[in-house]
Amino acid sequence: MRVLLAEDDDGVAGALTEVLYEHGHLPTRVRRGEEVLTRHRQADLLLLDLGLPDLDGLEVLRKLRAVSGLPVVVLTARGDERSVVRGLRLGADDYLVKPVRLAELLARIEAVTRRAAPPAAPAPRTVLAGDVEVDLDARRVTVGGAEVRLTTKEFAVLAALAARAGTAVSRQQLMDEVWGDAYLAVSRSLDVHLTQLRAKLGRPEVLTTIRGFGYRFGD
Repeated sequence: MRVLLAEDDDGVAGALTEVLYEHGHLPTRVRRGEEVLTRHRQADLLLLDLGLPDLDGLEVLRKLRAVSGLPVVVLTARGDERSVVRGLRLGADDYLVKPVRLAELLARIEAVTRRAAPPAAPAPRTVLAGDVEVDLDARRVTVGGAEVRLTTKEFAVLAALAARAGTAVSRQQLMDEVWGDAYLAVSRSLDVHLTQLRAKLGRPEVLTTIRGFGYRFGD
């Protein structure tokens, strides 16, 4: 992660830069508030000291928030309640008072970036193997474009395999998922449902038996 470090104290900046590098981040140190306002687009997070020589850090934060949603962690010796409240109200994502434990700082950085990150795109829920398409959300199966009607249990078996397409799934795992308990499920029931599935799909190569272990959907 690209971290813009606004800190005018060379000793503090050096220590922070070293720690950030060691934990896989790419820090860029600046000394002045004006530099923050001109370089913030090159960063993923800002560590902001309030005691900068040209602009008060709270003024830098106010100006930054007018143009950017960049995650900001204030790191300052200014620990009075008024400054903390103003910093948070002006848009700081977190506020830490020096001296700060480095492990805590790194954890706070991670927490702030997690909150700021856009939600991950949902994993695809439609699985293809040849011309067999399994829509896990709509609980719909088509072969060559034609819909195939399955019973609830038949679809549950197929879905458990399709959700791990290309991966071997043990008989025990299948019975656990479909019947709730591999030890209570009747093994013969699984065999019957797989036989019916193969017949309805008409694509025996799509469901592979792995002798002595289980089954696999697709390649």
